[in-house]
Amino acid sequence: MTADHPGQGADQEYMARAIHLARLGRFTTDPNPRVGCVLVRDGRIVGEGWHRRAGEAHAERHALAQAGSEAGGATAYVTLEPCCHHGRTPPCADALVEAGVARVVCAMVDPNPLVAGKGLARLKDAGIETSIGVLEAEARSLNPGFIKRLEQGRPYVRCKMAASLDGRTAMADGESQWISSPDSRRDVQLLRAESSAILTGIGTVLSDDPSLNVRLSASDLPGMDADAPVRQPMRVLVDSQWRMPADARMLALAGETLVVGVADVPERMAALESAGAGVWRAPELDGRVDLAALMGELARRGINEVLLESGARLAGAMLTAGLVDEIRLYLAPHLMGDASRGLFHLPGISAMADRLALEIQDVRRIGPDLRLRLSVARSNI
Repeated sequence: MTADHPGQGADQEYMARAIHLARLGRFTTDPNPRVGCVLVRDGRIVGEGWHRRAGEAHAERHALAQAGSEAGGATAYVTLEPCCHHGRTPPCADALVEAGVARVVCAMVDPNPLVAGKGLARLKDAGIETSIGVLEAEARSLNPGFIKRLEQGRPYVRCKMAASLDGRTAMADGESQWISSPDSRRDVQLLRAESSAILTGIGTVLSDDPSLNVRLSASDLPGMDADAPVRQPMRVLVDSQWRMPADARMLALAGETLVVGVADVPERMAALESAGAGVWRAPELDGRVDLAALMGELARRGINEVLLESGARLAGAMLTAGLVDEIRLYLAPHLMGDASRGLFHLPGISAMADRLALEIQDVRRIGPDLRLRLSVARSNI
C-alpha cells in the first residue's frame, strides 16, 4: 500500500499524542523505556497504546490489537524505534510488517545496541516507508535514565533537596521535620515512584532511620490500574564501614535494599545479608566508596533513574564528582537562621571561579513552596 502523508504538522500532532501515552507508563515500565504508539489511517486514529510493564506487550502491539484490520495501510507513530530482537516479548518491527502498515514515524533511534537502527532497517527491507526525528527532544525526555544507561553506562541522577528560603535543610541538632509542605512531600512521593533507585548515605540512616519507600497507592499514580502493585525502587545505602544497623526500618519493608561499602569486615556484611540486605563491596577512592564505580554498577543492574535523597556531604560529593544530572529543590517560605545546616558540602569551592553552574529548567509552585528543577551545566562535567 502507499503511505499517506498528512504533513509535518499532523506528524507532530500524532507524535505528541504518542508521547502523552508513553508518559502513562512512567511508574511501571522500569527497567524498560516508556514508549507510546498511535496508528493513523485516512486521517483518523485507529489504534493506540503504551508499554505498561516490563515483560508485557509493547506499545506497538497494544495499538495493533486495537486497530485490528484497519492497521493495514496505516501510519504508525512511535516514540522509540520498534524493537527487532526477541526478548521477553516478540519483535515489534515484525508485528508492524505483518500488520501491513505503510509508514512508520519514529521520534528517535533506540540506543539499545540490540536495536540501534536495526528495527528501522527491518521495516525498510519490508518496503515500509520510515521517518525519524519527529519531536525527538520530547521523546528523549521520556527516558533520560534508559538513554544515559545505554549511551554512557550510568543512570540519570536527580538530587532532591528541601530547604528554607535561606538555604537551610535542618537545625543544628538535625531536626528537619518538616521543612516542606505536605504538597511538596506528595510530589516527592511521585518522584520516588518513577525512580529506579533511591540513594542515601549512612549518616541519614543513623540520624533518621528513614523508610525511603513509595507510600502512595496505585490509584494515586496516573496510568496505573487501581488494584495494581506499586513498584518499590531499590534503596541504595553508601556505607563505607558497614555501620548499617541490622534492624534498620527499611530492611523490614517491601523492596530491595543494597548496602555499599569498602571495608573488609565479612562479619558485618554477613549480618546485613542475614537481615535481608544485598551487599556490594565497591572500589575504594580515598578511603570511601568510589561513587563513579557505584553508578556503573547500578547501570549494570538495570537501574535507569536514581533519586539522591541524602545529607549535604554525599550530595556534595556526588555533585563534585560530576554524577548529578538534575536538582529538584523545594524551597519553603520560612527562615531557619545561621545555626542550621546548609544544602551541600562543597569544600573544594573557595573562589568565584570555582562555582558550580546550574541551569534553571522549570520553576513552579507546589502548595506554599516553590519547586525548582535545575540541570547541572555541561561545563561542570
